[in-house]
Parts: sequence; C-alpha cells; structure tokens
Amino acid sequence: MALGGLFKRPAAAHTQAVDPDSGSDGVATSTGVVQKELEAFKHEHAWDPNLPQESIDAVDEALRVDDLEKKVAVETVLLEENSPYPEVRAAVRNYDEECPANTVRAWVIGMLWTTIGSAINMLFSLRNPSISLTPVVTLLLSYPFGVAWQYTMPTRKFKTFGYTWTLNNGPFNMKEHTLIVIMANASFGGTFAYSTDVLLAQQVYYGQNFGWGYQLLLTITCQMLGLGLAGLTRKWLVEPAAMIWPSNLITTTMFETIHTRATPDALKLSGWKIGRYKWFLYLMLAIFVWEWFPLWIAPFLATFVFVTWAAPNNVVVNQLFGGQTGLSLIPLSFDWSVITAFILSPLVYPFHAIANTMIGVVIFTLITSIGIHFSGAFYSEYLPMSTGGSFDNTGAAYNVSMILTPEYELDPVKYAAYSPLFLSTTFALAYGLSFAAIIAVVLHTGLYHGPDIWAKVKSSRMDGADVHLKMMAKYKEAPWWWYAISAVVMFALGLVTCLVWDTHLTWWAFIVALLISCFFYLPIGIVQATTNVQLGLNVITEFIIGYMQPGRPLAMMMFKMYGYITCYQGLYFTQDIKLAHYMKVPQRVTFWAQFVATLWSCIVQIAVLNWALGSISGVCTPDQANNYTCPNAHVFFTASIIWGVIGPARIFGTGGIYHPMIYFFILGFGCPILVYYLARRFPKSPLRYVNTAIVFGGTGYIPPATPMIYATWAFVGTIFNKVIKGRHPGWWAEYNYITSAALDSGTIICILLIFFALQLPKVSSPAWWGGFGGGFMDNGDWNAAVQKVVVNGTFGPKTWA
Repeated sequence: MALGGLFKRPAAAHTQAVDPDSGSDGVATSTGVVQKELEAFKHEHAWDPNLPQESIDAVDEALRVDDLEKKVAVETVLLEENSPYPEVRAAVRNYDEECPANTVRAWVIGMLWTTIGSAINMLFSLRNPSISLTPVVTLLLSYPFGVAWQYTMPTRKFKTFGYTWTLNNGPFNMKEHTLIVIMANASFGGTFAYSTDVLLAQQVYYGQNFGWGYQLLLTITCQMLGLGLAGLTRKWLVEPAAMIWPSNLITTTMFETIHTRATPDALKLSGWKIGRYKWFLYLMLAIFVWEWFPLWIAPFLATFVFVTWAAPNNVVVNQLFGGQTGLSLIPLSFDWSVITAFILSPLVYPFHAIANTMIGVVIFTLITSIGIHFSGAFYSEYLPMSTGGSFDNTGAAYNVSMILTPEYELDPVKYAAYSPLFLSTTFALAYGLSFAAIIAVVLHTGLYHGPDIWAKVKSSRMDGADVHLKMMAKYKEAPWWWYAISAVVMFALGLVTCLVWDTHLTWWAFIVALLISCFFYLPIGIVQATTNVQLGLNVITEFIIGYMQPGRPLAMMMFKMYGYITCYQGLYFTQDIKLAHYMKVPQRVTFWAQFVATLWSCIVQIAVLNWALGSISGVCTPDQANNYTCPNAHVFFTASIIWGVIGPARIFGTGGIYHPMIYFFILGFGCPILVYYLARRFPKSPLRYVNTAIVFGGTGYIPPATPMIYATWAFVGTIFNKVIKGRHPGWWAEYNYITSAALDSGTIICILLIFFALQLPKVSSPAWWGGFGGGFMDNGDWNAAVQKVVVNGTFGPKTWA
C-alpha cells in the first residue's frame, strides 16, 4: 500500500484538541505533543527491520516541517488507526468485535482437543516414523465442532453462585476459536513434553524408574516454568507493536478467512474474484492431491538432485550436489513438506530474516564446509559431508556401550582403547555456529534494543501504545503476580524433583539452568518476535553442564531440559499471549487457558507414556513389531553419553579434535560490534538489516536439516516476501498468509492420511525407480559417501584419553 494513500487524513482527536480561538499557545501545545510522540516513535524504531522505509521517511519529513496537519496525519496512521507494519495490517483487524471468549463451549472443545492432541502426539512420538497433530489441525477441526455446538446445544441460561452462564452463547466466534487454539498450543504446540525423552532414557537405557510422582513433577515443571517468564516479559515481548511474532499472522488470517469468507473489494476492482476462503480451499485441495506424489508415489520429487543420479558413484559430486548428506549446490524440491521441514513456512518470515539466514548458509554451510572438508581438516576425508550422527575412528557409528562402566559412567581404559568422537563437517560447524550465535544474540540485543528495553522498565504500559494495545486496555490485565506465583511454585516443585530423587542434579546447578533461560529470554524472544527465527539454548546448556558436572549423564539431561525448554516453552506461551492480543482475548482468560491446558496435558502425556511402556510389547526395542522403537529417546540417550560422560572438555577442550570451534565465541563477540559500528556509519545502507545472531544461528537445524531445505525455503520466501510483496502489494496483503495456511494444511492432512491409512497398516508403496528404495536412492548421497574408507585400520589421532 502506498504511503501517499495512507498519510492523507488528520486524526479527529488531535484536530479537535486545537481550539481555533485559543491562539498560538494551543497550537504550540498540540504541536509539541505530536512532535514528542513522533520523536519517541523514531527513536524506538530506529533499528526496526520490519518498518517500511517509506514510513521512516514519512516520520523524518513530518519532524522537519512546521505543519501540524501533516504531523497529525503521520502520527494517526502509525499509532492510532492501524499497525505501522504492512504484515500486521494484512492479517489482523484493527477493531474489536464485541463477543465473549470465556465460554463453556470454548473450554469444553479446547480441553477435548488438548486431551486428543496430547495423547496422540505422546503415543506416536514413540514410533518411527513419528507423526504429530499440530495447532493448525486443531484450528481446522475445532471449527466444525464449534458450529455444530452452536446449532445443537440449548441456549437456556443458568445462574450459579451469582454468575450467569449458558451452554450456547450464540454463533461460534473468533475469540472462542482463538482460546481453543491457545489451549492446544500450550499443551502440544511443541509436539510433546520434552521431559518424556528424559524419562524414557532413564527407564529404558539407565534402568531408573522413580515412579509417577517424579514423572508428573518433572513434566509439569518442564512445561510450566516458562509461563512465568512469558507473563513477566509482556511489556517487552507482547505489547510493543514492533514485536510482530510473524507466525501468528497465519493463524489470525485463518480465523478471519474461516469466519468471514469475503473477497477484498480492492481486488474485485482488478478482476480478482476468488475470496480468501475459496482460495484457501482450492489451494489446500490442490496441495493435498499433489503431495501424494512426493510423499508416496514418486518420492524422488522431494529431493530432485539429478546431478547425483547422473554420477551415482562420484563421491565429490554427491558431497557437493547431494540433497541428503551433501551441500545441494543445485537445490530443487517439489515437496512442500521438505521445503518447510524444521524451519516452517517461508511465507511467514520477513525477507530480511531470510536474507540473514542465507548469508550464514552461504558463508559457513557452503564455503567454509567445502574449505574444511576438502582440506582434510578434522579428518573429514573419512567422514560424510553432512549428517547428524557421530562416528568412531573406523567410520562406523559411535558405539557408546564400548566406553561405559556397568553404572553408565565413563571407563577411561575402554575409552582410550576404543575411539574419540568424530562429527560430519557441517555438524562440527553447527556447534561452532551455536557458540557464536549465543554470544551474538546478547550483543545484538544490547546494542540495538538495549536503550528501548531500559526505557520500558521506567515507562507506563500505555506509552507509545499502538491501536491493538489501546483496544486491549479496556480488559482487565492479568496481574504480574499471577505469573510470579506460578513461577515460584514451579521453581519449588523443580527443586523437589531434583533433590528428593537421585537425579545427580544439584540444587545450584538447577538454579544455574534457570538463570540461563532467564538471561537469554529477552534477547532470543526479541529476535523471534521480529524475525520468526528462534535460537536454541540446547547446545550451550550441554556445553555448560559438561564442564560443571562431568560424568553425570542424568544431570546433563535434566540441566539441558530446564535450561533449554524453560525458554523454549516460555516463548510458546509468549507467542500465544500475542495471538490473544491480536484477537482481543482478555489477558486473564488467556492466563487460565494456558495454565489449565498445560497442566492437564502433562497428566495426559504421563498417563499415555506409562500405558505404552506397560502395554506395547517390546516397546523401545530396535525390533519392535510396529516400529515403536522410541527414536527420540535413543538420540537423547546418546547425547547424554556424549555430553554427560565423554564431556565437552574431551571434544572441544585443548587437545580435542574440535577445539578450533571454541574460537567461534570470539567471532560471535566481534561481528555484532563491527556490524553495528558500520550500520551507524552508513545508516541508509543494507547493513541496518544485518542481524549477526541470525547469520550464525539461523542455520541451527543443519544437520539434520539439509542445505537443500534452506535453499528451497529461501527461494520460495524471496518470491513471496520480496518479489510479490514489492510488485503486487495488494494481492500479497490479502493472500500471502492464507496461501501459507492452505499449503501447510493440505500437506499436513495428506501426511496424516498416508500415515494412518498406509504406513501404520504397513501397505507397501509403489515399487519403481522413483519410489522408496528405488534406483534414485542408489548413490553416494543417500549412502553418506566418504572420500577415504578405512580398511583393517583406524584414522585419527594416536592417543586421545
């Protein structure tokens, strides 16, 4: 939308405040107020990468001229009438619909889907391949439930303890729908409770079963400690307009589309006659039909690496062009589930986030990896280019049982006789990039957002409020002490969990884990809220506990869980508080929805976990008849051995094979300072959009994600959020997010149907060259080719103990 069209009307409130008979003093006073608001806006958004340049220019121009009407017009558009961000204007209505959210219908349907989703996700997380219900499925399937309730349940009103209520309050509205989705997000937005991996590793691999009490407390504290952080940081992460939380925009667009079903007037004039609802249905059906090919009939379309088919036995070609274990220098994929794997829909991410991520991919994942791999550094000629596994000095998968005592502690003699740990090239770099990212995110936040963070400490809630915060102000705010009490109670229960049972995690280590989450919460939250990129704390928590309490694998697992998931789950809560903010669901209702749904979800998941362990024959064994092999628990167990038993000192310390990765800490310290200095020196240059935390951390899913996934994701995101947004802003504003929702929804439905109708009953897929197990997989890419194969010997250092 052109700003010339936006900045054309003065705000009635400001113009009426100036009495034409009051003389120059009245005008001066009003001019001063507006001038102050515009100056505050400019200061707050000085480094805002999402604010369009034309908005920045308009503010600068309004501040320069002595024209009250122009100042008021600019201030009205940016703060009064709508959001200053085109993404939010496109997806969130700028008025509040007067309808109830806290209804019996919303709570019953929300708790129903909380139960179903938590149970299904927990059960199928034990299976390989796993499957999970996502919040978008809840959004789609809960709508007919709400409508059916509307037409079938009685409208009679009841009075209980002075409170009037009814089973049916009329049409199923968006606020109720939002509350249902928020409950689903709180309970299984992250698929399943992270603590269950700890419990499975304990029970299956370490032979420790502490009982239901421990299991419930571990899961409840794991999932709910973050709620306190979410509520206490609302002033910085929810209420400011700059905290967009892009992934919410798909959800708000789906609510609007499903409940209104209108064709935008502006596009009708240009000949576009398909409304958003029909567009959603057509596109969802189309992708549902198409996905049967890459997901079942012709999986070669998912990773279309034709170069490796032409040279299946050429190791260098497969390492450079492969889509499974290579660098995908010619990335092609025709599978939406591959393009969105790990990093979700590219249509949600702002272009500057995509560009920063791809800077990291090109510099580190491609150029640096090629330099390391083909120079032979880290013995890489004996290892695959890009996999998530670990290897011994024969090139085989690292066998942790070869280095353990019967008590699952490190046996130094066995370790010295067996092998050091080796990683693929991109995996080793991933650790280095994680070290750099965790430093860069703190420095970037301090340099670019530090003054604003501090200013909000001293400011009132409504200072600089945008239209959405002003509309939310009429509802009672959830008191900060609700969240504080929740945090204190969960902290106490966490201490009980660590100390009553023999977890090996000391009280002070538990506190350190929580302090890590608290310290990084705002920096990581600001980055995620503005770019949709979340930087994980999993690597740094593993690194720290490996030095703090070496040789204690269970302590390592719990430290990682509390240090990482408290922040991760808390940001899920924050994101949903912002969703409620956009949809005008009262804060108090949101608090109780999140609290109750999460608590109930923990109980459901522990019940299902114990049922599965007691009822499924051979569960968590490699040969389980129905593939309930617990793959996540096995990976978690292996990580606990690597970090908790071998420890980071032997891997990254002085003399360790991957010691050079430690220097990435220095890189993460220096780059943000350098970029910030250059951006201030050249404020109009693209450097103002460079975010070094994303450059280092945006590639955090590689491996197991592949460069091909990132490259195809970036290509699609650039087409929509750069090309189409620039050339056809009207179409983009109305259809970008609903397009993403349709592609995601159709793909998820197809995946679920294939899983339950074909994979679960073990129906064979079509057998041909392009099918599963076909000739397209018979190459070095799929077989993790290496340049040198060890025969009757070993590679690597002579000593390593």
